[in-house]
Amino acid sequence: MHKKIVLSIIARILLVVSFMMFIPLGWAYYGAGYSVEFFAFVITISLGFLVSIIFRRILPISPDDIEHLNAKDGLAVVGLSWIVLSLFGALPFFLSGSVASFTDAIFETASGFTTTGATIITNIEGLPLGLLFWRSLTHWLGGMGIIVLYLALLPILGQGAFRLYKAEAPGPTAERVQPRVKETAKALWGVYFTLSLLETLLLKVGGLSWFDSLCHTFGTMATGGFSTRTESIGAFSPYVQWVVIVFMFLAGTNFILHYQALKGKAKAFLRSEEFRWYFLILLSLIAVTTFVLKMQVDATIPVRTAAFQVVSIMTTTGYVTADFDLWPNVLRIALVVAMFIGGCAGSTGGGIKVIRIFITIKVAIKSIVHAIFPNSVIPIKVDEDPVPPKIVLGVLSYVVIFIFLFVFGALALAAIDGCDFATASSASIASLANIGPGLGMVGATQSYAWFSLPSKWILTFLMLAGRLELYSILILFLPATWRK
Repeated sequence: MHKKIVLSIIARILLVVSFMMFIPLGWAYYGAGYSVEFFAFVITISLGFLVSIIFRRILPISPDDIEHLNAKDGLAVVGLSWIVLSLFGALPFFLSGSVASFTDAIFETASGFTTTGATIITNIEGLPLGLLFWRSLTHWLGGMGIIVLYLALLPILGQGAFRLYKAEAPGPTAERVQPRVKETAKALWGVYFTLSLLETLLLKVGGLSWFDSLCHTFGTMATGGFSTRTESIGAFSPYVQWVVIVFMFLAGTNFILHYQALKGKAKAFLRSEEFRWYFLILLSLIAVTTFVLKMQVDATIPVRTAAFQVVSIMTTTGYVTADFDLWPNVLRIALVVAMFIGGCAGSTGGGIKVIRIFITIKVAIKSIVHAIFPNSVIPIKVDEDPVPPKIVLGVLSYVVIFIFLFVFGALALAAIDGCDFATASSASIASLANIGPGLGMVGATQSYAWFSLPSKWILTFLMLAGRLELYSILILFLPATWRK
């Protein structure tokens, strides 16, 4: 690993996030003037600038240095930068005294940046405005990707830019909408900002304040789930809930399809096999959930309740309007399955991703057919194009590692805190798939505050691994990564 280049780039990313922290600083002043919270942000911002400047001075790099950035360096930059930003972003929570433990502050911040939405805060309304806004802003920054934002704002990094983009891209491949990575990053953030602006305006029309509109837009478009209310979206009107449903669905869709649609190519949605499966799975789950709820729970339950929870869970947003842990077991199991599936590649959603699921299914079907017809030739195709064997192998490897980490997390939580199977397993997948709420003691009306410190560190690791597509975090545990 080229440590000088890696550390210098991380210092630049820290500078970008430090500038973004001026926004919650403004809300802190608006809410309580020169309060403890205000000075917590001032200290954090100052520290961010100081550390960034020092490292950039000590470790200067040139465009020629960036060209030496290899795949291993790209993964290391992404993994380390998200860890550094989780530590840095935790400071306002800790310094203001709003969160007693630094571990809890790191958990909350990592949950924000990774768009998980799991929280250790039991009295959401009791948080100051600046911190409420910051925890939601971490969602929005992490949703499209901090590295992608860095690439969009700062000078071109040549081939090194693609290695960073590829390391953070959610999906089996790193798609581009422009030949140059910088232009792709700008285009994706442009779409992200446009949809965010539209949702904010629609929520404002629905009676929310500008503050609540922005915070819930950040949570929706990033498929994060942090709310300014303990009741989450259940505290708002049916109109607001439908707006959030629509934008959660859009956030779980590949943003490249949104870009193509804005360019006048709306048929791109229909041509995408992944999108068709994504839409079909959601529609089927909503229909089944509505039917079961009306038959077994309450015939007056609106379709909106089923639609909201299904879309929220599958897109890995984690907002709630009902306690789905009280639903019939068949629905609880269906929602857990949806947690594993997640959104589309190239979206802000977590999970394994729809495209990986159907590639895995196609490989399984191919294996069965080969057992009957050994000489048959059955290429794995997506959108009528053959998928290279390297990509297929990568998908299968990803699914295996994902399942392994899920099992590891569930067993570790059960062993450390002695929690029941439903709680341990759902907390593991809710963290790894970046969802937030699970079942049992981490259900829709519960928090993660009761977990022990070791369990919170394990959950934080799972959140980071899940958001960064596993490899950017796992590579940090390999000794070979740290050798030049």
